[in-house]
Amino acid sequence: MLHQALRRFGQKMVYRPPLKEPVAEDDPQRRLSTLDLVALGVGRTVSVGVYVLAGEVVSNQAGPSIVICFLVAGLSSVLSGLCYAEITARVPLSGSSYLYTYVTIGELWAFITGWNLIFSLVADTANVTRAWILAFANLLGNQISQTLRERILLYVPQVLAEYLVFFVVGLVLLLMELQTLNHSQFFLITKVITLVKLLVLGFVIISGFIKGDLHNWTLTEDDYITAGLNDTSSLSPLGSGGFVPFGLEGILHGAATCFYTFIGFHNIFERVEEAQNPQHSVPMGIVISLFICLLVYFGVSSALTLMVPYYKLQPGSILPEAFLHIGWAPAYYVVAFGFLCSLSSSLLGSMLPIRQLIHKMAKDGLLFPVLARIETGTYAPIVATVIFGITAPVMAVFFGLTDLVNFRSLGSLLAYSLVALCVLILRYQPQRRNEENEAEVQEENGPAAERLTLQGLLFPGSSTPTPLSGRVVYVCSSLLALLLTLLCLVLAQWPVLLSGDPVWISVVMVLLMLITGITGVIWRQPQSSSPLYFKVPALPLVPLLSIFMNVYLMMQMTAGTWARFGVSTLIGLAIYFSYGIKHSVEGVGMANST
Repeated sequence: MLHQALRRFGQKMVYRPPLKEPVAEDDPQRRLSTLDLVALGVGRTVSVGVYVLAGEVVSNQAGPSIVICFLVAGLSSVLSGLCYAEITARVPLSGSSYLYTYVTIGELWAFITGWNLIFSLVADTANVTRAWILAFANLLGNQISQTLRERILLYVPQVLAEYLVFFVVGLVLLLMELQTLNHSQFFLITKVITLVKLLVLGFVIISGFIKGDLHNWTLTEDDYITAGLNDTSSLSPLGSGGFVPFGLEGILHGAATCFYTFIGFHNIFERVEEAQNPQHSVPMGIVISLFICLLVYFGVSSALTLMVPYYKLQPGSILPEAFLHIGWAPAYYVVAFGFLCSLSSSLLGSMLPIRQLIHKMAKDGLLFPVLARIETGTYAPIVATVIFGITAPVMAVFFGLTDLVNFRSLGSLLAYSLVALCVLILRYQPQRRNEENEAEVQEENGPAAERLTLQGLLFPGSSTPTPLSGRVVYVCSSLLALLLTLLCLVLAQWPVLLSGDPVWISVVMVLLMLITGITGVIWRQPQSSSPLYFKVPALPLVPLLSIFMNVYLMMQMTAGTWARFGVSTLIGLAIYFSYGIKHSVEGVGMANST
């Protein structure tokens, strides 16, 4: 009995529901062109990071080498984008990493993905809230914070007087959400705002190359002394000078932080069922928007560090302040206007993905049923927006910008790694049937009894995927994910490796040999011949490289970020094992059928 109970428990955690039929291509709701999707992706991606985060990374993590940080983060995002492009072509349904994980590797990982995405999206809203008020206050000469401190300091604690304005922004967020719920010209406004942002950032790039000084990339101790920075014995916290003042460690930490700036493209695959030709426009939209964002980030970070010495950029500095340094005061207001447009567009669509994800998880029975009404009824969406519109400013009060950015990045990196794993598994699986009778026919016509042999691992007898080869890839992919995680943990101790410690080097070599061998086993398995408009090239290398880069960037996060992530995950697991696993719609249906 115990064995059967544990078996059913395990089956429910890895159960994969069948896919529903996608929206027909001639459906009237399919109205988004490739240009609409590119504008949506660029508009959501080019946001807080390019205006605020650059100052955080430059000042104490990377210095001028932030351009390398953006390149590393951009490469990781492009690899993830390729994986998303294939999985949206294979699963043409609007959703998120939660949906793709659910239909590929099972219910438990889908819940973990969805739960962490909810917290990550709330943290993202908090980031936008903090950045919006920072920009608005700077435009008014910080009169808002000063007035609040002077007028209400006698009645509330100082910390509330300092951050009470975040709650005001929460109400502004609510009003914006209510005004745009049924806006028929949403995508026209999105394209206009995106165009304004690109024009403003183009102006920043051109200005940086005109007024910039290459000497700011080769600063020395003499420059610090000339600038009045007398404590040059260690140059801490200024680093060692030059193009890479904080060394390789600073680049790695900066790349992990900069990854946040590329995660906006998820809005594209959340609109799959609204795309006119999803198998063409969705992959093109993802790739083009990421390429545009990479060019913009590289140009803006280069211009910023050329215009202003990195040690003069303080945490909390925003991009328009660079023009005050070079004496272009009018340009400050032009760039600040683009900044506010960028953040306002982010606020317009920041709450909808949270509501949709909670609604979907509640409908699947993984969250409490009352949350399923978050997208229905007259007042439920308003109540949800109020709750999350206030939760985000509260998070902005208690956590710094970098803390929120890292938390958001950590959740996204985990989701992207799981999607890359999903692509790797799906390519080698036999075609799934939604109808039970078709599945039975397929099983009857298949091999009578498949047995796993060493020869069968390297020289499969079938040119098409079989249930056995699919299980082999499933197990091997899971082992590779574990081995890559161990490899990243070891490589994170790179100073020890550079010292030539034979024990650590031997561990790396053993891990590389195991990874290479298991990758070879996967490579030898037959791939699915299902026609898709887009497929990830060089399988299985590209998904594995994506997982490796994502996990290695996760290893660069601070202990505080991992602690917050661990607490939120434990809370989610407690909800899943006490409620979700018993009430999940798919799990209950599976139990009834057996």
